[in-house]
Amino acid sequence: MPARRFDPNRVLLARREGGFKQTDVASHVGVSGARVSAWETGRSVPDPEKLPRLAEALNRDLDDLFPRNGRPDLADLRADAGYTQAATKELTGTSTAGPVAAAENAQRRLAEEYEPKLAEAYGVSVEALRRAQDRSFGIDVPEPGEAAPGVEGQEPRLQRGDEGLPETLAEKITYLLERLPIPPSDAQLAALGNDRTGREVLTEDLVRHLRTGEVSSAQDDVLDALAEALDTTPLIWSQDADVQRIIGGTMLLRGQISAIAARGGDEKGLSADLLDFILHEVDKARSEAQGGPGRPAQQ
Repeated sequence: MPARRFDPNRVLLARREGGFKQTDVASHVGVSGARVSAWETGRSVPDPEKLPRLAEALNRDLDDLFPRNGRPDLADLRADAGYTQAATKELTGTSTAGPVAAAENAQRRLAEEYEPKLAEAYGVSVEALRRAQDRSFGIDVPEPGEAAPGVEGQEPRLQRGDEGLPETLAEKITYLLERLPIPPSDAQLAALGNDRTGREVLTEDLVRHLRTGEVSSAQDDVLDALAEALDTTPLIWSQDADVQRIIGGTMLLRGQISAIAARGGDEKGLSADLLDFILHEVDKARSEAQGGPGRPAQQ
């Protein structure tokens, strides 16, 4: 999920307090008045890269209107600079947005030649860009002057231990929602999934029925939209044991990397070579999952 929290009521209040019309805001952001209305009523959620223009249109500070939940990763830096992922090919000088997409999805790190170009476009230092990239790969490195996360607590782990991910569709939805800083409502999930896939396949009632287990299966297009809304891979809905083992192991490993890396210079911390090896194994596991069997229907 995007690191910034979107509250439709705050947007509506900010517009009214500023004396702006919906059409004025829409023109500044580059969308229709109907889209702004949908944002204000919670029927739709703006793409993260539209939030800076929306805050600007309302004459409000971005951090004040849309507070950040946690430290930014690569996708957050891009969105805060107002770029879509597709637009980054112009920044890197490549034929596609593949390099940035791969880094944001923790599949392959950015080539060094792209780092200064993206840092300049995003308005951050190269060092800040690299810290954000680490977070995209599951390593929650602190900003300079901040305390390292997780030093005093337990290492992150999957709640179900050796059982891996929850089994039913309802359990998986709940599992993913519990890991969000501020879980969205059923209506917000439906709006976000529809907006990201460009298809009106989710409704508030359907999301609620799937989440509570009243409905135990769904068509692929519904599951795809739900995965988009929860910012995860559609493979998570698979019942295939091998696919679940790879996904569950990858999530657990990423959590363990974050905890160990947080120990900083401790002699028990990870060496750079070992960290590179582990990240390579995570990438390989993802590749295996992507090439795995198709997603069967939920039981």
